[in-house]
This record gives sequence, structure tokens and C-alpha cells, in this order.
Amino acid sequence: MALKLEDKKTLVKEVNVIAGESLSAIAAEYRGLSVTEMTELRREAREAGVYLRVVKNTLARRAVEGTEFECMQETLKGPILLAFSKEDPGAAARVIREFGKEHEALQAVSLSVGGQIMPVADLKTLADLPTLDQARAMLLGVMVAPMAQLVRTLAEPPAMFARTLSARSRQDTA
Repeated sequence: MALKLEDKKTLVKEVNVIAGESLSAIAAEYRGLSVTEMTELRREAREAGVYLRVVKNTLARRAVEGTEFECMQETLKGPILLAFSKEDPGAAARVIREFGKEHEALQAVSLSVGGQIMPVADLKTLADLPTLDQARAMLLGVMVAPMAQLVRTLAEPPAMFARTLSARSRQDTA
């Protein structure tokens, strides 16, 4: 079904707004995926907070104009879908990577973070980035570790003294 000019303008504007708010973007070729598989991919993306949209190449190129993902324009060839991560830079990469493991027809074509295009080989690296909650937990662990070590160090002399007294009392009774 062909889109009317007004529908195309609306689509380009919608994708442009999303691209302007996003932290990372991935273009992936989906040739060979069935409708059921595409529906499953869309559901997984929605659950992960990823905006996923199948867009014609010319419209995709226009949609990323003026955003930090403009560097992806030359790679937008063939039947592609665009995945944008708005809150977690690695969310789209995780969705594409995990879905691509089970469905070889889905192949990442390009990815961009912070206005720079990255090699497709970096998809795994981007997907392995911790989520915001994981990063906070790691930071908290790093901040708490020195305090916990100090508490253990301060508690050790009295504990050692108590163990020495206990051993001495056992020695006296024997």
C-alpha cells in the first residue's frame, strides 16, 4: 500500500522527533522475516522501551537529517528497520542482537551513538553496556566497598582478642 504525500511527511516528522530524543540508533535489514516474526520483534522492542519502525530508505534518510544520526544516511540501503533507544543506549542493540541470534534474517547494517557511526562489530559491545539500574548498583558497590573494608578492619582487633581469650580459657581447662 503506497503512502500519500501527507502520510510520508507525518512519518518523516515522527521518526525525526524520535531520533532527536534518542541516545542510539541501529539500522537492520529484515529481509526474510515473516509477519509473525516481525510482530514478535516489535513486541520485544516495545517491552524494552525501543522505538522500532520499518521505513523506506528515502524517507529514513530524510527522517535522520538534522539529528545526530545523520551519519547513518549512506548505510540506509535495502529493506531496513530503524531502532532507537531513548533511555538506555544499549537497549536497541540488546533487542537486535538477541532477536538476531534466533532469526538469522535480521542483520544489523549500521549503528550510531553520540553522532558517530560505529562498525557493526561493536553491536555486541553496545548491547553489553549495563542498564541504568545495573550501573547504579555497580556504583553503589564501589562506594560501599571501602566503608565495608574499614568496618571489618576496625572490628578485627576486638574479635582477635576474644578468640585469644577463648583459646586461653580452653587451654587452662585442659
